[in-house]
Amino acid sequence: MWPYPKVVAHRGGGSLAPENTLAAMRCGLQHGFHAVEFDVMLARDEVPVLVHDPRLGRTVRGIGEVKDFTAQQLAAMDAGSWFGTGFAGEPVPTLEQVVGFCKENRIWMNVEIKPSPGQEQRTGEVVALCLQRLFSEDLAVGAQEKHPSRLPLLSSFSWEALQQAQLHAPDLPRAYLVEVILADWRERLEMLEAVALHVNHRHLLPEKAGAVKEAGFGLFCYTVNDPRRAREILAWGVDAFCTDRIDLIGPDFAQANHV
Repeated sequence: MWPYPKVVAHRGGGSLAPENTLAAMRCGLQHGFHAVEFDVMLARDEVPVLVHDPRLGRTVRGIGEVKDFTAQQLAAMDAGSWFGTGFAGEPVPTLEQVVGFCKENRIWMNVEIKPSPGQEQRTGEVVALCLQRLFSEDLAVGAQEKHPSRLPLLSSFSWEALQQAQLHAPDLPRAYLVEVILADWRERLEMLEAVALHVNHRHLLPEKAGAVKEAGFGLFCYTVNDPRRAREILAWGVDAFCTDRIDLIGPDFAQANHV
């Protein structure tokens, strides 16, 4: 039900590097992580790029919205100095660049589709088709059954984006992202043919975790930064979680705690 790593570096390098950058991916790798989560939306030219906020200013220096600039223009912007002077000039990377780095270093990816408002369907379609092209060899007949952990897991809060991913790249695994597990969670997962439910750990209760697992789905939590809480939810049956505190919670945390 969960053939993927159990501890995932949030946005690449957690709290130790500027999020959603290649510097973050390198940081996570330096801390032993071969599993990362990151956010993807579309630039103006419909190139998928790594960024969390639809508006510039918090992590990427500039004014306006991500969708107003091409991927090349975004790459010329500074996505690192907000975090520290040592990261000044770190560019906004494309999805293809990050996939290349991750494949080269055997890093598994949880790709969160993060559409700008109004671009939900198109973002789901374009990101799914891009990943389908980049993982065409792994998607060859039978390959995904032999090595399911080689494929990225697409997740999103956007129902419309996941529907488009399902339509255009049905062989790529999907997960539905929610803040709170609502009453219709099972119906939604079945409609999406999803493999997992991703939920905010703050709102998870043991009986809900048990119900998701009994139904045969994977269960993933975000964003767990306290080792005690990590041990608790793993004991409830949670399959995996992402963390910002890659300095406190290492990639082998689950095995070290015998979960």
